[in-house]
Amino acid sequence: MRLTDEETALLRGEAGAARRWAIDHQMRVGRYLGAADFVPVSQAHIMADTESLGAAGVAWLERMAALPQAERQVRVPTITDPRGTDFAAAHRLKQRDWMLDLERRAIAAFQAMGILMTDTCINYQTIMPAVRGEHMAYGDTGVVIYSNSVLGARSNFEGGPSALAAGLTGRTPRYGFHLDEQRRATLMVEIADTPHDLADWGALGGIVGRLAGDYWQVPVLRGIDRVPGSDELKHFGAALASYGSVALFHIAGITPEAVRLDDVADPALAVRARITAADIQAFQQAYRAKVDKVDVVVFAAPQLSLLEMQTLAGLLDGRRASVPLLVVTSPQVKPEADRMGLTARMEAAGALVLSGMCFYNSYAREMAEANQWRSLATNSAKLTNILGGYGYIPALLSMAACVDAACTGRIGR
Repeated sequence: MRLTDEETALLRGEAGAARRWAIDHQMRVGRYLGAADFVPVSQAHIMADTESLGAAGVAWLERMAALPQAERQVRVPTITDPRGTDFAAAHRLKQRDWMLDLERRAIAAFQAMGILMTDTCINYQTIMPAVRGEHMAYGDTGVVIYSNSVLGARSNFEGGPSALAAGLTGRTPRYGFHLDEQRRATLMVEIADTPHDLADWGALGGIVGRLAGDYWQVPVLRGIDRVPGSDELKHFGAALASYGSVALFHIAGITPEAVRLDDVADPALAVRARITAADIQAFQQAYRAKVDKVDVVVFAAPQLSLLEMQTLAGLLDGRRASVPLLVVTSPQVKPEADRMGLTARMEAAGALVLSGMCFYNSYAREMAEANQWRSLATNSAKLTNILGGYGYIPALLSMAACVDAACTGRIGR
């Protein structure tokens, strides 16, 4: 890789051990993926939940945090993905003390490095959203696909160490979706019926993700007959990234790089598939058919926006959950929901409103065992896709149907 004078100095250790490790790590990644050089980034976003880090990973972070302050401080704004717990509710989730201890240690290490503990996967709705053409080093797949596709920014999926390295160096290897040529559409999908419910948008993302099945595929959708809202695109992108490892999509006439279809698609690109409302229903029914009695209902992954919180509070007014109902939002949205009385309304219905965590990276298997949870209802297709690996049997339902399931303990047919 071509290095600037500054990058050569980092590699020689002139800015300390942390940055020397960071630039060396990034060079290894860059060489493997064919990067010619580095690109400066404006921001980094770290996925580093303690379930993934483990005790060894947290100890490694602590060693980095123990370096002299001038050496360990990040150079660009660096934010964090959801954590593994909401400390205020950990006892109600039956999380163990050792889990919380690891969380506290990781948080202290990140703070010592100057990292902003934003604890969110919807930063594009709450904190410093990227702008078109801005190069980022983002970790969470939902953050990457939304920022690339809806905002027109440029980022690859950055693993935890790579995102931390970007924070320390202010750059990332220039490959993949930082390059113009990688952002061209490779897969065209015709949409016969525009979804309306958030779960339907997630199901559409799951279907297109299965069609793509490859990080380097770039789907372009045509036939969407209105401009989707931020939450709709959030659920679509999160599911697309989860089911297909996709980092970028275009919607003809809607997303910023696809004002016209030929802005992103070559004339020879043919339609691969046509997706109808029946296909979306069948996708959901394949999950729903496996669940009758519900042990827990979860709204998470991605965290809920303030508008989703408002809608959910309205659906819960005058009702009472008979099974655990978990509502997960960001630390930025939660105070607003508190101020507006939304949190109190949901809690009056028996919901547990959680802040700054994510359900599936919060020791979901251990929580299932401790609480005897197995069947689960959610309106998040991303969560539906992931939780099977943690021993759950998930059902993908609309928000209203999830509320019904929480109040009755069963899924209506």
